[in-house]
Amino acid sequence: MEFLSHRGWAGVTEVSRELDIHKSTAYRLLTTLRYRGLVEQDAATEKYRLGFGLVLLARAVSADFDILRCARPVCERLSERTKETVTIAVLEGDDAVVIHQSISRASALSVDWTGRHTPLHATAAGKLFLAFMPEDQLHRILEGPLERYTEGTVVDPARLKDHSKKVRDEGYASTVEELETGLNAVGAPIRSGEGAIVGAVSVSGPAFRLTPDALSEIGELCKRAATEISRCLGFQG
Repeated sequence: MEFLSHRGWAGVTEVSRELDIHKSTAYRLLTTLRYRGLVEQDAATEKYRLGFGLVLLARAVSADFDILRCARPVCERLSERTKETVTIAVLEGDDAVVIHQSISRASALSVDWTGRHTPLHATAAGKLFLAFMPEDQLHRILEGPLERYTEGTVVDPARLKDHSKKVRDEGYASTVEELETGLNAVGAPIRSGEGAIVGAVSVSGPAFRLTPDALSEIGELCKRAATEISRCLGFQG
């Protein structure tokens, strides 16, 4: 695709020569890309160029960029107010992926979570995605097996379904030492202009400081932060 972006129209022979692969391999690759809409083929010349399917992929990436643009200042303020680490995560496949992190100067955590894939059933952001995803997708994920990371990790599908209902009712999700021993977190959902859940803002901190009794208060702060980010994305609800 990088070659086609520079070359424009190119035939199988040109692609195979550029990539130093057999023509049959180049043909199979181009056929797969054409089937996916990522390249198109001219019926007369049988040459290929980039297709409009790339526009859809670019939109997905630009959506994350929009979230980051809106979320950065909000996360900085939330981090300084809570004195804890604040992260933004998006759903990628069956994982929550952290795309931004703000660390307060007073935070006891120094781990960089940016780019890290985390499980849906053991994180605050993940539980938000579980709570608002389609029923068939939720059922498939909860069929497991679900990995137990600590003694507190919830792996029972029935309990996770009950928790999903609670998350929808309260508007935030929390975990108590479920991903790592000594680590608690709470988060709220970020919505797009159309109202879809496109991300999650979470506050994480050591269990001795971010105690279970404090999670509801932090949850309300997360909800306010998520609302501010969502409005920046065009959500009017």
